[in-house]
Amino acid sequence: MTVRSFIMNVLRREDLNFFLTNRIPRRTLTRFIGWFSRVEHPLVRDFSLRVWGFFTDLDLSDAKQASFRSLHDCFTRELKDGARPIEMDPNLVVSPCDAIVGALGTVTGGQLLQVKGFAYALEELLGDARDASAFHNGCYVTLRLTSSMYHHFHAPHDCRVESVSHFPGDVWNVNPATLKRVERLFCRNERAVIRTRLSGAGHTLTLVPVAAILVAGIRLRFLDLARGLRRSGRWTLPCDAAFRKGEEMGWFEHGSTIIVLAPEGFKLHDDVSEGMTIRVGRALMLLPG
Repeated sequence: MTVRSFIMNVLRREDLNFFLTNRIPRRTLTRFIGWFSRVEHPLVRDFSLRVWGFFTDLDLSDAKQASFRSLHDCFTRELKDGARPIEMDPNLVVSPCDAIVGALGTVTGGQLLQVKGFAYALEELLGDARDASAFHNGCYVTLRLTSSMYHHFHAPHDCRVESVSHFPGDVWNVNPATLKRVERLFCRNERAVIRTRLSGAGHTLTLVPVAAILVAGIRLRFLDLARGLRRSGRWTLPCDAAFRKGEEMGWFEHGSTIIVLAPEGFKLHDDVSEGMTIRVGRALMLLPG
């Protein structure tokens, strides 16, 4: 057994993993890593990338650039043109990000599943009862981005962003060990609620990016950061930003989660199942009718 495999086997123990990644000063460590990851000194960069690569299955073969100024530069890397082909069938909603599929299903009684046995209220997640009612009996998919994945997210369909809400919060880890232990985790963490309307029939579709520990941060290309995500506290801003399917909407500054919400009539694609890995542009849901 190699040193790496031994360490990884130890870290796979859920109780230890939960302790090491959550029972620490989460916000303080997140702020520090956010600063440290931006240091552009070659020695710091090279050491950080080696440590990151040691603990993850980091694959940079599809990255647009061959070298990086800092760890943060690698976290937020762009991909080579054509690396993520988009399924352009207008009857399909596609995955907005590379991810592991988590809980999914039907919104029942205003509740979604975090993991089996752990439900949470859609109204609390969205912060608005009327918003939540629009997805009564609709479907949802939880998409978890690991730290080594491509961190940008893209439009799941031709759409227009109508508003964005931001909710300050904690930075709990979003891995399975934590999801099984911390109730209502997605409602506790910092998150954004991106409300879109699809072109054509005008269906609503909402994306909820959720931040997490370490380099927590949600960035949106269409929102003025000086007025938007730099504000403190909870806020909502109207938007009028049009996107074509597959066009980049924003990015995380570390791995995290996106919850995709669709109203009644939408169906999960047959190929989508819990635990599978999905990539940007692959079929996620079917439009009604």
